[in-house]
Amino acid sequence: MHIDALKTLVMDALEELKARDIVQLDVSRLTSVTELMVVASGTSNRHLAALAENLIRTAKENGMPPLGVEGESGAEWVLVDLGDVVVHLMMPGTRELYDLERLWADLPSEGLEPLEEEANGTS
Repeated sequence: MHIDALKTLVMDALEELKARDIVQLDVSRLTSVTELMVVASGTSNRHLAALAENLIRTAKENGMPPLGVEGESGAEWVLVDLGDVVVHLMMPGTRELYDLERLWADLPSEGLEPLEEEANGTS
């Protein structure tokens, strides 16, 4: 599935159940693991679990079963890995604590410097 179609699928599934504060982060220049991260909040643990369940079901119905799902049992932070799109569904307090949007925005996009020990030839 093309990245734009996958992004639309994710956004539609989250908006269908009224996810809050949906943010898309293009991380394609920061990591080779995924192209896009989506972060969204739920209003309760049940809402978060329903968002994850709806996203997983919708992805499967469209021939894109998740590569992995983590955190379903606690429902404070559920990660749904769809390959080119990784979705983080979080309770507001958890989202504020980990602040993924700022974390990814603060990473340099290219020209990462080696650790000082590596630069000096020591380890």
